Amino acid sequence: MQKEDDPDLLYQIALTFVPGIGAKTGRLLMENLGTAEKIFKTSLKELRHIDGIGEIKAKGFKEPGIMALAEKELNFVLKHNIKVLMYGYPKRLSNCSDAPLLLYYKGTDVLEYPKTVAIVGTRKNTDYGTKLCEELVEGLHSIENILIVSGLALGIDTIAHKKALIMGMPTVGVLGHGMDRIYPDKNKQLAANMLETGGLLTEFPSGTIPDRTNFPMRNRIVAGISDVTVVVESGFSGGALITAYLASGYNREVAAFPGRVNDNRSTGCNELIRTNIAAMITKAEDLIMLMNWDSSKKQKPVQKQLFLNLTTDEQKIIDILQTKDTTHSDELFHQTQLQSSQLAATLLQLEMMGLVKTLPGKLYRLN
Repeated sequence: MQKEDDPDLLYQIALTFVPGIGAKTGRLLMENLGTAEKIFKTSLKELRHIDGIGEIKAKGFKEPGIMALAEKELNFVLKHNIKVLMYGYPKRLSNCSDAPLLLYYKGTDVLEYPKTVAIVGTRKNTDYGTKLCEELVEGLHSIENILIVSGLALGIDTIAHKKALIMGMPTVGVLGHGMDRIYPDKNKQLAANMLETGGLLTEFPSGTIPDRTNFPMRNRIVAGISDVTVVVESGFSGGALITAYLASGYNREVAAFPGRVNDNRSTGCNELIRTNIAAMITKAEDLIMLMNWDSSKKQKPVQKQLFLNLTTDEQKIIDILQTKDTTHSDELFHQTQLQSSQLAATLLQLEMMGLVKTLPGKLYRLN
């Protein structure tokens, strides 16, 4: 997160205004040159010879008006106490290949809560969907250090945010527009209330309107910052299903409530369950069990064993697994700091060696 006197902050913001420079290219440049300021102060000749840049993209850094836009945005975020988060934070999102280069956040420091649940669904919810959503949030209240995430849209999103506030739980809304507005207007007061214990998050600078093309981008952040995405009620198409498929693609858990086979607002949930994209849940306890979040279970002490001829990465995983009966893949990712592909390959090797056993729900334990 930024400090107000961080000299690189202006250039970090400016990086997002350069034509043709997306998150992947931005990360590549930061890895090559170290700071955003150094990128802008590097000569065209040097920039164009960096892999993936070339002549056209390099010239974009010298376009007039880029720094003026960045200065305007910097003044806006400082005036409104908005934090600027460069890639790598929150950590869950950094594991996603299409994570944004920069995020704007306003609120309390809850983005790295140990347990994060995205709750999504239709804007045209039924009484059935309302009841399921409220009971789900209420049931999750017993779990310590849990954050509720959604998209601040009407319907299921709004119900999830409101119920979280009622239960005294932190909740974060991911926006499909800039921080200078709230969409829909009906949720302005809700958004203001959320800042007290949670917050608002967006990748879009001020002045960005809530265009339809922004919401699928918003949905990938909802999925990416969450351990699990729950679809409460959804038709066969729409933002909730996009979020679910994105979460599945990020190797995150997905859960859904089933509905009546002839109810158009449940066809999406039923399809997710039928195709094994989502685990079926009927109550909060099902989700808690799926995620292995039942804090009432006492962990048995695990006897340390000596494993010889392990690589450094293999030993890291073994050391973590020795501390618990079971460990979720996300926890292994955060503790080992390995890339997701490297972690998966190392776990597979340990399983083939007979040292690790894979369990349902992306859990692992020593064999």
